[in-house]
Amino acid sequence: MSATEGLAQTQAKGPIRRIAHLDMDAFYASVELLRYPQLKGLPVVIGGGRRRLDDALREKYSETPLDQIPVDAFPILKDYVGRGVITTATYAARAFRVGSAMGMMKAAKLCPQALLLPVDFAQYKHYSRLFKSIITDIAPVMEDRGVDEVYIDFTDVPGGQREGGRVLARLMQKCIHDATGLTCSIGVAPNKLIAKMASEFNKPQGISIVFESDLQSKIWPLACKKVNGIGPKANAKLEALGIHTIGELAQTDVQTLLDRFGQRTGMWMHNAAWGRDNRPLVTESEPVSMSRETTFERDLHAVRDKAELGAIFTDLCERVADDLQRKGYVGKTIGIKLRYDDFKIATRDLTLGHAINDAKAIRQAAGQCLKRVPLEKRLRLLGVRVGSLQKPGLPHNPIALNAINSEATPDLFGF
Repeated sequence: MSATEGLAQTQAKGPIRRIAHLDMDAFYASVELLRYPQLKGLPVVIGGGRRRLDDALREKYSETPLDQIPVDAFPILKDYVGRGVITTATYAARAFRVGSAMGMMKAAKLCPQALLLPVDFAQYKHYSRLFKSIITDIAPVMEDRGVDEVYIDFTDVPGGQREGGRVLARLMQKCIHDATGLTCSIGVAPNKLIAKMASEFNKPQGISIVFESDLQSKIWPLACKKVNGIGPKANAKLEALGIHTIGELAQTDVQTLLDRFGQRTGMWMHNAAWGRDNRPLVTESEPVSMSRETTFERDLHAVRDKAELGAIFTDLCERVADDLQRKGYVGKTIGIKLRYDDFKIATRDLTLGHAINDAKAIRQAAGQCLKRVPLEKRLRLLGVRVGSLQKPGLPHNPIALNAINSEATPDLFGF
């Protein structure tokens, strides 16, 4: 089978399926640069919980327009002390290998001169709603994939077939920029899988078009990890088999993949390498889970900081319960997440016999999960998650779980 046949095999008769993946360019950082345009082109990182410094900066320059505050008045990364994590960075900062989810102290070693701004989620949500409303005014079939990215069905939209979708993509970029001042990158392809890869080809403010006949030339040379769904562990296993590129994955005997990764994952990898993806756009969906987590200002020890950890743990459970009750959900799977001082992560889940949304019941179930993780090392982060969500008959009536014995053995945080 040729590469073209492999991708075209998924195409139905009629208009050629054209799916776009739109990704806002360095979204959080770009929103901040709307506020402080004098920082454009400079290495800037967002994160670290530094809103107080930002407030102090504004107070000092209260008589000065924000866009005229001197650049040298902003905090810089080398002076940062704390446990914060970078939310995002401008492209100028990324040139120094600074990126999302990196510890601030590590980033300070890579780019000490980077300017530091705090996160402002209210602003990000505002601009997120704004750019998505612009998209749906042009192309109504949109799948929301988070605050800064979406999939869009171009297939039957006027202009969606012209130049493979490039004409419509240009229109969207212009409308979004005119309304928000923000840029985005768009990949258009026969399906979601390829479109997401294509949106990364020409960042920032790029448009990349992939046709069925482009699989071998544009997709196969890419590393396997560029396929959304092939993470570090799976990629390491593929490399151990001598498989480094998507093209090499496509040429690998399918039975080898089934033997190494199992029936479901092995067949998915084979199909992905051949560009096959029939998934529809999901325009409305129920949340899969709800969670709350927090990164500590200092490393905490399960024994020596037991009281403090216990209070934080309870607060997280109460906040998740409040989210569930406010949005009218109950859940059957309770999970915890720990990040240790060496940045390794441990997770544990417990699936219950009945769905719950009561803080005490969530706390008890999460406490049982806690007993199954090693707690010798200090902790940087603690999180609580409730999954397998469903709508109860009476969404505003907190549902506790009788199956969790109220006399259960206390967890390691003393509750």
